Amino acid sequence: MKKITFFIATLLFTSSIYAQMKPESTEWHYPKPEKVTPATVNGNAPSDAIILFDGKDLSKWASAKGGDAPWKVVNGEMTVVPGTGDICTREFFGDCQLHIEFKSPAPENHSGQNRGNSGVFLQSTYEVQVLDADNNETYVNGMVGSIYKQKAPSVNAYTKNGEWQVYDIYWKAPVFGTDGELESPAMITVVLNGILVQNNFILKGDTPYIGFPKYTPHGRLPLKLQDHGTGVAFRNIWIRNL
Repeated sequence: MKKITFFIATLLFTSSIYAQMKPESTEWHYPKPEKVTPATVNGNAPSDAIILFDGKDLSKWASAKGGDAPWKVVNGEMTVVPGTGDICTREFFGDCQLHIEFKSPAPENHSGQNRGNSGVFLQSTYEVQVLDADNNETYVNGMVGSIYKQKAPSVNAYTKNGEWQVYDIYWKAPVFGTDGELESPAMITVVLNGILVQNNFILKGDTPYIGFPKYTPHGRLPLKLQDHGTGVAFRNIWIRNL
């Protein structure tokens, strides 16, 4: 009985406070969000985005081995030159929104992981798989849209070989304390061709080819694209710091 009486008294007290409030009591007007012009259907990036590749040159990129990026640019496309190695952005990033488009080369006689393989490595460490998924069987946590060796995509949203595929990736970087201990893990959302394939997935660590994932302390790092031995093409790459 005492609990019921206390609840009713609390409810009446709260209601009396709300009755005295005005709508503007719960409104705020500062700080005002920055005005940003959205991306357009013809490929223009948002007005606050950093353009990483606009189809002209590789000035925003470098070889992961050091020196200039060795991939080729033809007809507005940046294409992997097999055997030259990975490339990285010259700028470092943490939390971000990334837009990147890719196209698989002709399959020829390749299959599985040897067909149109590349990768988008957030902070040079955490891979979102790039792979031809047009009638191409492989392990599901290594197919296109997967967080490599950690999480298969919810669906296969790849269209056809030779067509441009569109990734929109939303990345929450891991946070490490001053002693190197993990304070909060990385989290990622991935949209492929307008379809959500990874929904706020919390990563267990890095994405190694062999072995299990683990976290190693780091700060902001470059975005990396992988040379896996096939001539995958990329275009319209932009990123927003979050």
